[in-house]
Amino acid sequence: MLLSPLNIPAFRHLLLAQVIALFGTGLTTVALALLAHQLAGGQAGQVLGFALALKMVAYVLIAPLFGAVALKLPRRSFLVALDVFRAVSVALLPFVTEIWQIYLLVFTLNVFSAGFTPVFQATIPHIVKDPEEYTRALSLSRLAYDLENLLSPMIAGALILTISFSNLFLFNGIAFLVSAALVMHSGIPPMKQGADVDGFWVRVSRGISIYLKTPRLRAVLALSLAVSSAGAMQIVNTVVYVRTELGLGESWVAWAMAAAGGGSMVAAFTLPRLSNRWSFRRIQMTGGLMMSLAVLLGVTLPSIGGLMVLWGIVGAGTALVLTPIGRLLTESCQESDRPALFSAQFSLSHACWLITYPLAGWLGAQVGLISGFMVLGGVALVSVLIAAYLWPATDSIDLLHRHEAMHHTHLHYHDEHHQHRHEGWEGPEPHSHPHEHSTGEHRHPFVIDRHHPDWPDSRS
Repeated sequence: MLLSPLNIPAFRHLLLAQVIALFGTGLTTVALALLAHQLAGGQAGQVLGFALALKMVAYVLIAPLFGAVALKLPRRSFLVALDVFRAVSVALLPFVTEIWQIYLLVFTLNVFSAGFTPVFQATIPHIVKDPEEYTRALSLSRLAYDLENLLSPMIAGALILTISFSNLFLFNGIAFLVSAALVMHSGIPPMKQGADVDGFWVRVSRGISIYLKTPRLRAVLALSLAVSSAGAMQIVNTVVYVRTELGLGESWVAWAMAAAGGGSMVAAFTLPRLSNRWSFRRIQMTGGLMMSLAVLLGVTLPSIGGLMVLWGIVGAGTALVLTPIGRLLTESCQESDRPALFSAQFSLSHACWLITYPLAGWLGAQVGLISGFMVLGGVALVSVLIAAYLWPATDSIDLLHRHEAMHHTHLHYHDEHHQHRHEGWEGPEPHSHPHEHSTGEHRHPFVIDRHHPDWPDSRS
């Protein structure tokens, strides 16, 4: 059952492209940590934290721009071009000799990733349309991330026993080129063009507006802060904890990072079955609590075995929080708004990492690892409690709501909100002409769009 989306050729190609690209990215994650340690020694966590903060700056500032542009471009060519640019950027990392060069290349690489990832994610529901199949597709996509977290550090740990870790960057460049070839042959269908005659900056802000006006997505943003708090402690300070606190070798850094991937993989395998019994709200809150408590337990300064157990729990909790998000986004917008909303999720969630990455680096380097575990675990726990408050326990897709009278002009199809007369000059659908909407009240799957600018009062 879990593998059934692989029967769809376009999804199969995209998933394979994702697996290969993420595998290369995982090698770079390990190599970047070791490069930072080579150049900065005991201050590696602070350097890595700042480098990853620059990555988040690129994600936060660039993703909404790409979300607006992607609506007007052929998605397949757009994704292929970005993969090629990523390959060139990462292939330059082996030649770094100064810390500022790390910062420059990490930022450049992730400008292109800020365009690629959300458009890639928004493409999947266009290919896998059945909701249950889409949930399985999201689990498979999550497993791709888990394979990166689990296998890439393991393979990286084996490779650096025989080759320089700088060669891992070159492998990542090759992986991006293979991903580009697979996307080129994926047969991605053209996206349905909906009601869009707005200017560029209106399109840029649309996704964020939809996101912040939807209660369940506001809760997802709070959960994203929990994920980034736990994840930043794991990603930034593992190398410091293992190499400096425990005095272990480089390969143990890779094994500790792999533990998070193992926990995440177990959770992703169980999620399709779990989603038949639990709501996404319950699943995601459970995952958030797991992450928070695991980081807080880090104040005990565990052995390498204990650390791997805690990171495994963090990985499992992360998968439970993140995997359903694609389904929630798809259910919370019109098809034509998906690139903008996925880009908004990408941007806003990474804004959380922009805060927690440098915080994790500063706490680990300047205050101490115990304080890092305590502060970031506490932030994660408070974020989960806020999410539980923001997300109504009886969240419903179908909502009763009232429309006020409206007169406007925009590109439209004749859906349930556009049943009006024509004079013959309007042309084929979609078309644009002045039209009216009368006052009325009805119930249907509710999303924020130009006809539903605000979330209705809770009524069922």
